[in-house]
Amino acid sequence: MRFPVPLVPARLIRRYKRFLADVAIVGAEPVTAYCPNPGSMLGVSDPGSEIWLAPTRTKLPYRWELVRADGGLVGINTGHPNALVAEAIAAGRMPELAGYDGARREVRYGVNSRIDLLLKAADRPPCYVEVKNVHLRRRDGAEFPDCVTTRGAKHLGELAAMVAAGARAVMVYLVQRADCAYFTVAADLDPAYAAAFVRARAAGVESVCYDCAISPEGIEVARPLPIRIAA
Repeated sequence: MRFPVPLVPARLIRRYKRFLADVAIVGAEPVTAYCPNPGSMLGVSDPGSEIWLAPTRTKLPYRWELVRADGGLVGINTGHPNALVAEAIAAGRMPELAGYDGARREVRYGVNSRIDLLLKAADRPPCYVEVKNVHLRRRDGAEFPDCVTTRGAKHLGELAAMVAAGARAVMVYLVQRADCAYFTVAADLDPAYAAAFVRARAAGVESVCYDCAISPEGIEVARPLPIRIAA
């Protein structure tokens, strides 16, 4: 995924009300930018951080895209992972999800839910793919979630139900950074999600994790990360 226009470097003044961030662009007055991330943004929203903004034609003139954290670039836009994963599957860069003829996005399933990607092929069961954005890094590992996510636990249960019905179900954790050695579930931040993850895996829900190569020019899926789950 290439950014369609050059990103603008800036400094983060503060992030607030979930979707707003006051930012300082060199040579300009501070402005309010759109923050496309509803999570806690633990570790990637420190005031004074170096950030990059995408110009927009909306009410807010900029959208926050990247931040420098722990010395490297991190993508904070939770709207990108679905497209990044679909792009990687189509390009053959996710062998775990190869061999399907077509993909549909945002298909209704479960109880008032939409699956991020539904993969189909004539010779195999449908594959339900749920994509989660990951940006939290602790102890050299990528972790999800960064705050309590009741919705995320609900999705795990619904994926398990799809497996019980004869389908395949895969959780894809996409780490929008390149400095992590492995992935794990942040059980201390959301014990209920961690328990739901263990139950879903026992029920046959698969899980894979990939990190990303990130620059101010674009983002793409890069290498697989091992998944470590505490006993």
